[in-house]
Amino acid sequence: MAKVKPMGLIESMSGKVCRHSNVYFFRRNGKIFTGKRCHPSTKAPTTAQTAQQNKFATAHANAATALADPTQRAALMAAFRNQQKYSTLNGYVFALEYRKLND
Repeated sequence: MAKVKPMGLIESMSGKVCRHSNVYFFRRNGKIFTGKRCHPSTKAPTTAQTAQQNKFATAHANAATALADPTQRAALMAAFRNQQKYSTLNGYVFALEYRKLND
C-alpha cells in the first residue's frame, strides 16, 4: 500500500479516480493512503461469503444503534478512552459488536 504525502497542489484525495479505476485513495487517522483492487472476483458470492457479509452488516447496524443511544454512547466513550488498540470510537464499537456475533 502506497502512502501519499499531500502538498500544496494536492491537499486531499479520497475515492477512485474514475468509475473503471482499480486504484482508490482513503484517509485514516489524518494520513492519506492509496490501494489497488487486484484481480477482483467476477463470480457470485458463495454461501460463506454471503453469511460473512450479513454478519458485517449486522455488526454495523448494532454499532450504529449503540452509538445513537446517549447513555450507551457515554459508557462506550469511557471504555474507549481506557483502551489503546482502536483509534476511533466507531471502530472500537464495531469491534465489540462484531466480537459478540463471533462468540
